[in-house]
Amino acid sequence: MKSGTKDQVQGTIHEVKGTVKEIAGILRENPDLETEGADEKLAGEVQKKIGQVKKVLGI
Repeated sequence: MKSGTKDQVQGTIHEVKGTVKEIAGILRENPDLETEGADEKLAGEVQKKIGQVKKVLGI
């Protein structure tokens, strides 16, 4: 698997995990878990974008 594709897949996984943590934090009324989830989701989005850029550049 190419580096760009790998980053996109891993980014998507982090987005999903972050969303689950964020929802769990909301349901449990746990702001720390909610924040952790939001951070992980954002990191996943960034990683996905990096993968897209790598794909365009052929890296």
